[in-house]
Amino acid sequence: MKILTIDDQQLILLSVEKRLTELGYDVKTADSGKKGIEVYDSFEPDLVLVDINMPDMSGLDVVKHIKEGKRNTTPVLVMSGNTDETIITDGFTLGIDDYMKKPVSLSEMAARIKRLIGAPVVELNPQESSSARMLQKNCVGVVIPCYNEEERLLGKEFRDFAHSNLGYHLCFVNDGSTDKTLEVLEELRKGNESNISIYDCEKNGGKAEAVRLGMLHMAKDPQLDYIGFLDADLSTDFRDFDDLVETLDNSEFKIVSGSRMSRMGADITKESARKIISMTINLIIRTILRMPFNDTQCGAKVMDRSVVPLLFSKPFITKWLFDVEMFIRMRKYYGKTEAKKLICEQPLKRWIHADGSKLSMKDSVKIVGQLAKIAFVYR
Repeated sequence: MKILTIDDQQLILLSVEKRLTELGYDVKTADSGKKGIEVYDSFEPDLVLVDINMPDMSGLDVVKHIKEGKRNTTPVLVMSGNTDETIITDGFTLGIDDYMKKPVSLSEMAARIKRLIGAPVVELNPQESSSARMLQKNCVGVVIPCYNEEERLLGKEFRDFAHSNLGYHLCFVNDGSTDKTLEVLEELRKGNESNISIYDCEKNGGKAEAVRLGMLHMAKDPQLDYIGFLDADLSTDFRDFDDLVETLDNSEFKIVSGSRMSRMGADITKESARKIISMTINLIIRTILRMPFNDTQCGAKVMDRSVVPLLFSKPFITKWLFDVEMFIRMRKYYGKTEAKKLICEQPLKRWIHADGSKLSMKDSVKIVGQLAKIAFVYR
């Protein structure tokens, strides 16, 4: 049984192709509507799996081509993040056989395909068949700066997240580490080459430069809808990061920034001395920005890919306070009033100060001097 999958995002295509091939189907893929139509005419598949939102044409145009052609009984399964009821209704009017809204698990996708055309008899690994791997609504790039992180990176969190959340691409930036961080990253990438990459810097340039280079590198990938960054210590975990992405997707914001401000029901843990220093620094930052941020320095942020060149093309003047510089660049480009409308500060449900932070208490004192430098340069 032959299946054609049409989607403009390679992260989705590769995951779907791998799973359906494991199940015994003969699979071909196309990364555009036009190419999908060409492959359909030559491949003559038993089922077509198609996305709606593609750059060159709507997936419904592909459906129309199929349903108005000689092989108009070919089952068509739409799998899309588009939840517009009008478009869904138009799809069924054209003759689609089923509609799945992303995020959706590979298991559900396989079950719906089996219902439409049956399934080859294939012996499955029990662990593989029961795994809840999710195809995400959007493709998201996450930059994770790493400097001497070999111990932290040995955990399963990154590998498990990459395996389960199809549509996320994790880019680890090795910032000239002197330990075995690069070796650990290469091991972490094995088996996840399609959604884990490594950007290796020969020399240590500091967190700001590592994040900057990683963001510019990820911005070259056209399939990514959103790009963000996250600290390697996972003081903000992936569940909260996913919440930031959801807020960005369902709004007109350009940036959604995590905030460690306390609120009812949140699990926020921080050393008392560090908390006092953070509050003092934040007061200075608010004065410089002239915008009411509660926490600029949280290491979890995600943004629309369109603002990446604006924020990261030029090097930052400080190694640690690049977040402040990002927001100043937004304010200078859009104006204070519009910038406040485009940036969302979202409280985290969980945040725990991780032992071994690269930012020492002594560094915290130096931050005041760096803030003065920012105020002068961006005056």
